[in-house]
Amino acid sequence: MKIKYAGPRPIISQHGIFYKNGKEDKYNYLMTALELLHAIDHNYKDRKFYSTYISRKQLKEKQFHTILQRYDADLETEVEQEVQRYEKQIEDELKHIQTLKNISQIEKDVWCENIKLMSSYRIQRAINKIYYFHTIDDIKKIIKKQHIKEIDTPFTEHFWHVLQTVQGALESGKNSVHTELKEETFKNSMIMKLYIRH
Repeated sequence: MKIKYAGPRPIISQHGIFYKNGKEDKYNYLMTALELLHAIDHNYKDRKFYSTYISRKQLKEKQFHTILQRYDADLETEVEQEVQRYEKQIEDELKHIQTLKNISQIEKDVWCENIKLMSSYRIQRAINKIYYFHTIDDIKKIIKKQHIKEIDTPFTEHFWHVLQTVQGALESGKNSVHTELKEETFKNSMIMKLYIRH
């Protein structure tokens, strides 16, 4: 599956196709999540408390798959299955529209055509989101396995978004841990710190 930018979330109806502000494509955050994953994945055996500072190092798109497959050899198969489920969801959406009683057949047809027109776009957004959440899951596994207590990153919108997602992942589900995300100043620069209480 190819990772590439799609765009903001579309709102599709019988009236047209619009794009929702603030619902950006996860592709925008995937690069940052991969940087974080790459930065924290090393041997910590000599220290009890761990801190990682990430410098902005741009990864190339072709490195996405290589990095992710190191953590999950079956990743491509899993992503393919998730994409098939999403495609089925689009098919179900088309069927559901045909059952609506409060709109005319012309409106139903227009709505369905709009969905079909945006199908590839939506599937690409789904692919990006699937890879993003797999990356977040890998970050969570490393944090727990290595008992990482603190992660320091530059203060940017993308790192903020990724750290909030990591925070949510760590605080939910079985064996959840408490976290705290803070903005701090370090050498006259704003940074973010994610504190993890194991």
